[in-house]
Amino acid sequence: MSQSMNRVVLIGSGGSGKSTLARQIGEKRKLQVWHLDQLFWNPGWVPTNKEEQRLTQQSLMAEERWIMDGNYNGTMDLRLEQADTIIFIDLPRVVCLYRVLKRNWQYRNRTRPDMAEGCEERLDLGFLKWVWSYPTKHRPVILNRLRNYAHEKTIIVLKSRKDVRLFLASLVKEEELYE
Repeated sequence: MSQSMNRVVLIGSGGSGKSTLARQIGEKRKLQVWHLDQLFWNPGWVPTNKEEQRLTQQSLMAEERWIMDGNYNGTMDLRLEQADTIIFIDLPRVVCLYRVLKRNWQYRNRTRPDMAEGCEERLDLGFLKWVWSYPTKHRPVILNRLRNYAHEKTIIVLKSRKDVRLFLASLVKEEELYE
């Protein structure tokens, strides 16, 4: 993987594995990991206002090296502009839905490590519908956005669990870059 993998944006459907992959990449490449869900929810699932979201992201993106996972369409362009690498996890909806259900069971009545404190795991019909409709409703918008950056940024689309494993295996650890 290129040395320029210093500012990474990770996007994809709920249940695609964004947070897990962000942690794994962060560990290998020694990047500060920012989970947007952790930053933009307050206890009791109270959202942070849009202006505060923008300011928070701008502050974090001023750093030299980071990885951010999450969609948040209203501020996605901020992240895409600042990133040198954009990773889109484009897994089948059935895989994502299964993972959402599994995650709900695994973290029931608790807060996930990538979620804001005081936001216990929950599952509602609206979120399940969002995950189910992601490939037809949101994916085309994401792919169109990515086309706008194709000539100036590294764009990686991972379409299967195998793609994710191979990508991780291909990453050079940060310390190996300079040996």
